[in-house]
Amino acid sequence: MNVTVCGCGRWGSFLAWYAAEQCGHDVTLYGRSGSPHFQQIVQTHTNGLVTFPDRTHYSSNLHAALSSAQAVIISIGAQNLRNFLREFSPRECNGKTLVLCMKGLEADTGLRLTQVTREFLPDTDLAIWVGPGHVQDFLKGIPNCMVIDSDSDAVKKRVVQFFESPLIRFYYGEDLLGNEVGAAAKNVIGIAAGMLDGLNKTALKGALMSRGTREIGRLIKAMGGREITAYGLAHLGDYEATVFSRYSHNRQFGEDYIKKIPYKKLAEGVPTVTALLHLGNQYEVELPICQAVDSVINGGQEPNRALSSLFLRPLKREF
Repeated sequence: MNVTVCGCGRWGSFLAWYAAEQCGHDVTLYGRSGSPHFQQIVQTHTNGLVTFPDRTHYSSNLHAALSSAQAVIISIGAQNLRNFLREFSPRECNGKTLVLCMKGLEADTGLRLTQVTREFLPDTDLAIWVGPGHVQDFLKGIPNCMVIDSDSDAVKKRVVQFFESPLIRFYYGEDLLGNEVGAAAKNVIGIAAGMLDGLNKTALKGALMSRGTREIGRLIKAMGGREITAYGLAHLGDYEATVFSRYSHNRQFGEDYIKKIPYKKLAEGVPTVTALLHLGNQYEVELPICQAVDSVINGGQEPNRALSSLFLRPLKREF
């Protein structure tokens, strides 16, 4: 089978390697012609983490990369999705399965990424691939569990058949809205966790995880999803990889922010917190953790005060 992966960052590059090496597909990795990172991959066949097998091809022509693909994986920054999709046409995606392997919400609108995609490709078979796992762990042979979700059961089954392997155990999602919101929101919890690390208050991560799951569960329910989805792989199940791991960009961003160290990599939780607060206002759901993170990174509030106040709020019943 022919698979095209759009996006040559850490996760996109891993997915191209995974689809070729673990699943046996012929893979085309698409990247921008002006990207020095992509040009390095083309020349060396490695990104420093994965070395691509011979069945991997490289293209900076999007339409050529899409032409022969049966499955198309998109793994780019969530805030770039809308502009990227402007280059697609419904006709060239006809008969293909599109898989969003990215976690985020559109900051300006609060829209889920499938909603953004549907504005451009209303009839294309569409799924999401979310859940825990870091490239570095997978490359050590450490397996993990992830979720495939879609508004179509047939599409879910097809994507699992395409990409199942001993390295990744897939579960069928049952709440597309909840899995999208939960997967995006865990990055905000990761930023809060990093801030606690920077403040030497790591012991509060247990409370952060418990209250964070409740907070996002309430939002998912208010939006029409299932509250229990917040306790699944897309959100709570991804906390280890986001709240504790040294490979987590969002956790590292939070810690570096406290220590006033510039962070140059993508921390998707930064725009996501803006989107979540937009949704909280829209659905009238209180989001104290999201508000605290936003007050620090966007409002200039003193971090220790903002985060400590989360756990010193007036007494109330836990559930």
